[in-house]
Amino acid sequence: MKKFLLVIFSVISIPAFAQTETGPKIFRIRSAYTSFPDTGRTNGHVYDNVLYSTVEHYSDSSVLIFVPRQLKAMKHVDMICWFHGWRNNIDSSISYFELAKQFLASNRNAILVLPETTKDAPDSYGGKLEQKDIFKFLLNDVLDKLKKEKIIGKRTAVGKVVLAGHSGAFRVMAHILQNGGVEVTQTILFDGLYSQVDKFTNWIQADASHQFIDLYTNKGGGTDEVSGKMMQELREKNIRFINLEEKEVNASMLKTNQVIFIHSLKEHNDVINRPDHNFRLFLENSLALIPLF
Repeated sequence: MKKFLLVIFSVISIPAFAQTETGPKIFRIRSAYTSFPDTGRTNGHVYDNVLYSTVEHYSDSSVLIFVPRQLKAMKHVDMICWFHGWRNNIDSSISYFELAKQFLASNRNAILVLPETTKDAPDSYGGKLEQKDIFKFLLNDVLDKLKKEKIIGKRTAVGKVVLAGHSGAFRVMAHILQNGGVEVTQTILFDGLYSQVDKFTNWIQADASHQFIDLYTNKGGGTDEVSGKMMQELREKNIRFINLEEKEVNASMLKTNQVIFIHSLKEHNDVINRPDHNFRLFLENSLALIPLF
């Protein structure tokens, strides 16, 4: 596997999200079931002879939650969980990739959840979220917050779950599919298929309703090669998929195919929202999610 192309931000001004009567309800909680702290990074992590300390990079247990004002949740509430890549954090990701803006524009009857993982460091290790059932406990903490705020009922449970992420997020997402203890209906990778192909393939095979979208570039440090390898393995297993150029993507294709590989000519950090709002496109045509109205 080639080195990751790092997502490096110099100085980014991250505006505070205003709570307005028409805008989303936004919550920041802490959960014992996020990636960190974790014993796997007790002494920090060394990359390219640089030490990334535990205090600065592996101690934040924050979770951001975005709830549309028109959310209709009865027995279940659907969740979209975003995982960021290297040298990022949940706040920089929301700002730079316009994730909340795209989520709201998609008009899905769901909530957007961003758990903090490795903060501002070059590391894909998923910490506690790689362990059995930790992801399930994390989503229960999210439910508890929504119940406390009287956004959902006391008996409302987790509905459909969508995992989405960029670049180095692939590892924590793959382990959640294998060990998370929650049924995941859709997985969306933005130039992030570096390895863990077996976990993604096993999840695809587990249920015909599982939808996998892999948007890859030839500028992502190896995602094109690994995507090609996964496609070959799927052929050998007689698992149907489509492979197309980004310019060919349309709503019909997204709504009628289980496994989709999309080649993009964009740069590694542009595939989410520069200039095309692909996160919004994939959400509003998701097989797992329904519209607000």
